[in-house]
Amino acid sequence: MSKAWEIVIGIETHVQLSTQAKIFSGSSTTFGAEPNLQADAVDIALPGVLPVLNKGAVECAIRFGLAVGGEIAARSVFARKNYFYPDLPKGYQISQYELPVVSGGRLVIQCGDQEKEIRLTRAHLEEDAGKSLHEQSGHSFVGRSGIDLNRAGTPLLEIVSEPDLSSSAEAVAYARALHALVRWIGICDGNMQEGSFRCDANVSVRPLGQTQLGTRREIKNLNSFRFLQQAIDYEVQWQIGTLEDGGRIEQATVLFDPASGETRSMRSKEDAHDYRYFPDPDLLPLVIDATWIGEVAARLPMLPAARRESLIADYGLSSYDARVLSASLDLANYYEAAVAEAGRPNAKTCANWVMGELAARLNKEDREIGECPLLPEQLGGLIARIGDETLSTNIARQVFDALWSEEANSADEVIERQGLRQISDSGALEQLIDELLAANPTMVAEFRAGKEKALHALVGQAMKASRGKANPQRVKELLRAKLG
Repeated sequence: MSKAWEIVIGIETHVQLSTQAKIFSGSSTTFGAEPNLQADAVDIALPGVLPVLNKGAVECAIRFGLAVGGEIAARSVFARKNYFYPDLPKGYQISQYELPVVSGGRLVIQCGDQEKEIRLTRAHLEEDAGKSLHEQSGHSFVGRSGIDLNRAGTPLLEIVSEPDLSSSAEAVAYARALHALVRWIGICDGNMQEGSFRCDANVSVRPLGQTQLGTRREIKNLNSFRFLQQAIDYEVQWQIGTLEDGGRIEQATVLFDPASGETRSMRSKEDAHDYRYFPDPDLLPLVIDATWIGEVAARLPMLPAARRESLIADYGLSSYDARVLSASLDLANYYEAAVAEAGRPNAKTCANWVMGELAARLNKEDREIGECPLLPEQLGGLIARIGDETLSTNIARQVFDALWSEEANSADEVIERQGLRQISDSGALEQLIDELLAANPTMVAEFRAGKEKALHALVGQAMKASRGKANPQRVKELLRAKLG
């Protein structure tokens, strides 16, 4: 890519809100039902039906506004966004336009070693459309297209950023930070495979130093971070190539094809006037008073940035460790519960095990921390036994395996049942070492001749003879003392 170009990106994110019912009807939002079994008269727009606003969806919007430091509107208005699409039963979408529920706010992202503040334009409530199904095997419309309206009316919070992002890496960092935040505050499950979190990227390029924005193209419905990065990278290269070849960019909506790695035009991009927004006459203005905001704020958990600072201050962790452990609210809670059992002096060891052994096992089995079979109290108990030298680190991994497979309820139970208590008694270790030195005169001679590797070999022999139960540090100390 030529250095003469600057990339400008803004992200629109559709966040499906974690309510049991849809935003304007009582239909279930549960994912995976057979087509059209979760669409009532309101969802399919039968004549004479009226929408009723879901209070839970509004509370989700308030939580988000508080979390990003946005302005929560005392009065906001729902509008009809008019356009035709087969899976839009009414011929319009109920959304917000001129008066959104949340205005402004910011999100701090970490991209590489750099932090950057991304401004938010707005966050507004709206309903989702249905879904067009094409060539679905197992259904009666093989060879044709069908419409599933289960998703119609699902509550969404559309979050719009300012065009503050300047690379695909920053766009992914922003999407990840937003994804983590909406899960942290409990307004979205974040399941991208099920469409709970989808991004549209508005991408444009301009000559370096130019202040006027270039013509943007919107890449729709990106439901993975990998696709978001690939789509933006391709689109940037395509726009720069087009301009350098003397062409011009037409404003358009495009789709990303993961198979080819390319974007392709879907339709010319609409502007606001194309949708003919006007206030929905069936819905009163949404009024949110200070008392309601205060009640929601009181239930909001400590936010990620504050939790990171707390982990650093309370447990002496590094900034890196605190950032990893605050990747989700469940993970931060798990870590602190483990430390409560293990004791504050073992806080760093707890961090190492949560980020290392535990994370590796969860990744291997494709589990979230909330699905972990090992309770934080069990891990904390295991780490306490490392801390008081009952267990060596290697033997502790055996205990970890037993707890993970639910063979026991506690580390102490495994230790006693399998006789895994570490040998730290000097008398017992001295007898072991005396026998070892007598049996390995060559290694003794090599160490006394200045070969440090011989000492490591002797420690290894001692661990083997004790079946891993000897305290390796005490063994090394005693060997040095005896060998001079």
